[in-house]
Order: sequence, then structure tokens, then C-alpha cells
Amino acid sequence: MFEPRVALASLSGRSDAEWALNAAEYAGMAFLGGIALDADSREAAAAMAADRDRTEFLPDDPFAFLDRELSKLDGAPLRAGVNVRSATVEPVRRAARICAARDAVLELNAHCRQAELCAVGCGETLLRDADRLCEYVAAAGETGATVSVKVRAGVPGVDLPETARAVAAAGADAIHVDAMDSEPIVGEVARVAESEGLLLIANNGVRNRETVREYLDHGADAVSVGRPSDDPRVLNRVRAAVEEWFDGRVEPATGATR
Repeated sequence: MFEPRVALASLSGRSDAEWALNAAEYAGMAFLGGIALDADSREAAAAMAADRDRTEFLPDDPFAFLDRELSKLDGAPLRAGVNVRSATVEPVRRAARICAARDAVLELNAHCRQAELCAVGCGETLLRDADRLCEYVAAAGETGATVSVKVRAGVPGVDLPETARAVAAAGADAIHVDAMDSEPIVGEVARVAESEGLLLIANNGVRNRETVREYLDHGADAVSVGRPSDDPRVLNRVRAAVEEWFDGRVEPATGATR
């Protein structure tokens, strides 16, 4: 577990070490990335960046980039994670070794719905293929890395509680659920997560006391903040609400107004 139980969710092309450090006083975890690891996922990310003016992380060497960004968080007051995309399993194993060496969490991206990524087997395509997703989880876990799986609600043909059960059996430590405005799914996954020993992080629209309480009411162990993760006003509200929920210790963060 991390404290406070607020995570910063990865934002393609924005979530680097500097971004994490800027929000470190409000969060206990930061997922850098997403980082495309292999040739197919990198080609898809480059196409998205070119065609839609998206920001993507496309360093010449994604593994050196991953290690370099994690090194900047050595000694930081929050735990680091890295959200990765790959159309093949071996690059996941290689990235997981780097994460294991730096006590960082390797988060498998079974979440992105962009057509380019899905076409090469990443994101939602991986989510729809539980056997392949579990192969990725097992490969990452074999390195000693802590493994999280980022998933999305509302994908046709995908039973998220069963997915949670499968990835737990494959060795996952956490499941990070984008509820997609279907908050009750968090409760369904929470029942499996509790029985299987998975940490459940809930995501989507986390902005204030009300949204925090909704997810925690449904059984989430923690919440994550995505787009407003660079807004200290939002982060301060979320941190205060999380701490209030769990133990009543609401410690004011500096540099922001409640």
C-alpha cells in the first residue's frame, strides 16, 4: 500500500519524473508513461502523435528513458510506477526488470482505446485477450517487479471481475480500474480484489470529496487522478478526502487552498 492513498494516473507524453515530483506532496504513487516499448507499439504511438497532434513519449531508447526517469525519483516521497504498452511480451519482461531494480511498479496498459494501438494488439485488444494479458502479467512478475494492470470498464465482451480474478492468479499485485462513469463496477471488482489479495485503484473523474467517497464506498483501496494531476487545488481536495475517509488525519498540504 502507499500513503496517502492517492495515485497520479499516467497521461501519455506528460507523465514524467518532473510531473510526479511536482505533485509529490499530494500523492503516494505516480504512474509515469504510457511508454511504448516495442516496434509496433512505438509505430502506433508515432502515428497518433502525427495524425492527431497528441503528445507521446517516443525516445530513441524507451528502456533507457524508463530507467533515467525512475532514477530521478530515487528518494522521492512517493512510489513510482510505469505504465507500458507493448504488442509483444519480451519488452514487458525487460521493462519489469528495470522496475524491479528500482522498486517501481510495472503497470500493464490494457486500457488505451485508440485505434492505432488496438490494431497492433495493445490497450483494449489486450484486455479482450485474457490469456495473453495473463502471459504479460506472469512475465513481469517473474522478474520480481510489483505488477499492476490498468483496465477500462465498458469494453464489450469483457467481464472485469473475471479479468481481476485471472490476473491475480497470474501474479498481479494491483488492478487499476477506469470506471468510465460506471462506478458500480468498482464494487464488483472490489469483491474479487479482496478475496484475491489485489490492491484496487479506482479512476475516472476523481476531483473532490464526493467522487473520492463514491469510489471508496464501492470498495476501492485507493483512487487515482488523471487529467487534473497537475492542478494542486484538485490534488489537495482529493488527498484531504482520502485521508479523512481512512483515518481522519487531514494534514494540509502546502501551496494550495482547500
